[in-house]
Amino acid sequence: MTPSHLILAIMLVESNADVNAIGDNGTAHGCLQLTEAYIKDAAEHANEDWTVEDAYSYEKSRMIFNAYMHRYATPERLGRWVTPEDIARIHNGGPDGWKKESTKEYWKKVKEVLMYEEKN
Repeated sequence: MTPSHLILAIMLVESNADVNAIGDNGTAHGCLQLTEAYIKDAAEHANEDWTVEDAYSYEKSRMIFNAYMHRYATPERLGRWVTPEDIARIHNGGPDGWKKESTKEYWKKVKEVLMYEEKN
């Protein structure tokens, strides 16, 4: 599995890869369903000026996702190698999402998409 496969699987779970999607009563935006806090956090880490509008771009939403993961999905933070499960759960549950019980079901959904992609 490549990082691109993981991001695509997350997009499919979040919005069926719809770049114009709006969810969570208007608080989640774009194909990755990014929140304003997530975007600001990633922008601060990457020294960028991303806004909510950038969540409606495939390219910029991936950049935001990657900056967020570079900040939080690191061996230094987790104390071990980072797995695709960690990345998906951090995306879903915030910086400590990798250890939250509430993100396990989300990972199952992402994993199902990944397994489907591998078979086809």
